[in-house]
Amino acid sequence: MDIERLAEGVLAGDRRALARAITLVESGRADHRRAAVDLIGRLNDADHGRQAMRIGLSGTPGVGKSTFIESFGMMLTGADLRVGVLAVDPSSARSGGSILGDKTRMERLSRAPNAFIRPSPSQSHLGGVARRTREAIALLEAAGFDAVLVETVGVGQSETVVAEMTDLFVLLLAPGGGDELQGVKRGIMEMADLLIVNKADGDLAATATRTCSDYAGALRLLRKRPQDPEGFPKALTVSAMEENGLERAWDEMRALADWRRETGHWDARRAEQARYWFEAEVRAGLLARLSREPVKGAMEALARQVEAGTTTPALAAAEVLTDVLGLGPEAGETGLDAETSLA
Repeated sequence: MDIERLAEGVLAGDRRALARAITLVESGRADHRRAAVDLIGRLNDADHGRQAMRIGLSGTPGVGKSTFIESFGMMLTGADLRVGVLAVDPSSARSGGSILGDKTRMERLSRAPNAFIRPSPSQSHLGGVARRTREAIALLEAAGFDAVLVETVGVGQSETVVAEMTDLFVLLLAPGGGDELQGVKRGIMEMADLLIVNKADGDLAATATRTCSDYAGALRLLRKRPQDPEGFPKALTVSAMEENGLERAWDEMRALADWRRETGHWDARRAEQARYWFEAEVRAGLLARLSREPVKGAMEALARQVEAGTTTPALAAAEVLTDVLGLGPEAGETGLDAETSLA
């Protein structure tokens, strides 16, 4: 694969080159991984100076994430903005497969010339995103997209990893989905920059208004964050089906982004995220070593000893860390201390 030519295609905004680049970074093959690192490095060295507004969207299944993204994306493309959508689909715990049906749901947006939709399997990666979603965002940004929307799997309150790869984190809520107590729960609620109560239409309009009021009151009880101007985070109502409230939501997102740029929080947050993903890559690399020989065989032998009761889990883990991985005696101290205290 000609990585230099592929990088040039991405920078030129070529959709086929972009699709091939995302496939490359998502591949688990060792040679593809080396090529992907080379590609990302070339794009970073190109100093293209392009920054998209990275928007993460989460919410429980059935809240209308795909409908919201399609209506919101159509509004943005109608304003001559280029919109990239990364939709993460849950993978089966049994077969490992994914339906990847989000693009089918966004039929209108998938035909828009200024839009690019890419479904990806989560592959059991925790946090509601795929392992290489962050790199896919970087590719879309290098390709010149103005906004990148990241739709998470939608599994619950622990879906906060997307906040570590986006500039704005939007949480979609269903009418009648909670009260003040639900709103002050820690986790995904305190990570959100904007709460949007969807389906504010028809018989649910009044319920959506009450739900929005409940969450707005709950937000005032949360501790103020330094990256928020006065009035943020805030709650809004939207009808993605009737396309009401979308422009106000976009105005609020731009207002928050502009304030963060002016005050330096935007660049500081991106720097923090880069450090976060550096550390995550190191951890992932160490975990990957456990699935390769000779570490895999040594762990299997120790696992059989643990099953037979001839050694304890903590002592076996300490042996893997110190003798097999060669990380030094201090790597196994925690496990050994635990064994001593139990004895």
